[in-house]
Amino acid sequence: MSKMKVAIYGQTYQDNAIEYLIELLDELNKEAAEVSIEKDFYELYSATGSSKTFPTFTMNSGLDSTFDMFISFGGDGTILRATTFVRDLGIPIVGVNTGRLGFLSTFKKEDVRKVVQEFKQGAYAVVERSLVQLNTKILDVEFGDLNFALNEITVSRKDTTSMITVETYLNNEYLTSYWADGLIISTPTGSTGYSLSCGGPVIVPTAKSLVLTPIAPHNLNARPLVITDDTVIRLKVSGREENHLVSLDSRIASLENGEEISISKAPFTVKMIEYSSESFFKTLRNKLLWGEDRRNRT
Repeated sequence: MSKMKVAIYGQTYQDNAIEYLIELLDELNKEAAEVSIEKDFYELYSATGSSKTFPTFTMNSGLDSTFDMFISFGGDGTILRATTFVRDLGIPIVGVNTGRLGFLSTFKKEDVRKVVQEFKQGAYAVVERSLVQLNTKILDVEFGDLNFALNEITVSRKDTTSMITVETYLNNEYLTSYWADGLIISTPTGSTGYSLSCGGPVIVPTAKSLVLTPIAPHNLNARPLVITDDTVIRLKVSGREENHLVSLDSRIASLENGEEISISKAPFTVKMIEYSSESFFKTLRNKLLWGEDRRNRT
């Protein structure tokens, strides 16, 4: 078996991640793994006084498809940012949770050594997660080639407390105009995020679906709608203000009302490592208390 090749990324404001990073590096050293650390995260590590050096990578250089694993230290937001490094390289991502809930970032920080141990044992599966992308040239300046999102693309009101109207077409057929604070176009991965908070359904990660979830709709008969993920979605926003917001996961831009937005499934997937000990349904039960009922307790 060839040497493991591992990329490591984390949020630079989370000092508590470093002690667990040191544990991980020790475990990787036992396997004589090749390790590369994101440049800013490496500087945080270097500030601890360690004399051990590692190659670094940035968003634009240092990563390629030969890496076996991309380890993200942080919360779910860190995983979303990790996808902007990995893009379409096909490097499998795993999250070590140093944040709060950690739905995507499932590994407990105290179990960080197991990330390496269980990977070596082959006690995992690689699950491909679909993404959504913007096909709107006018936003290229804002998002460049990072025009994709793992969780969701959202349009929402800006500089106003008034609702907006989101005219919505599916494969060129008019669906409806949502009178709401906004509209979320969510992937199955994003179904447990913002969409869920707005009343959307939980969708298993491998489902070939997208969900349209209105944010605080004023149409009492507007409900989340699950559609096939080969659907092309077109949106046009109107309202009292001149602009509205468009967000791709945590990245956000302002767009003039009346400009058409086209959204579709991205042409590539992001691979997530799902360890046998940390399944989607186990996470659903343990972190979202799915179906919690005292009668189910043994």
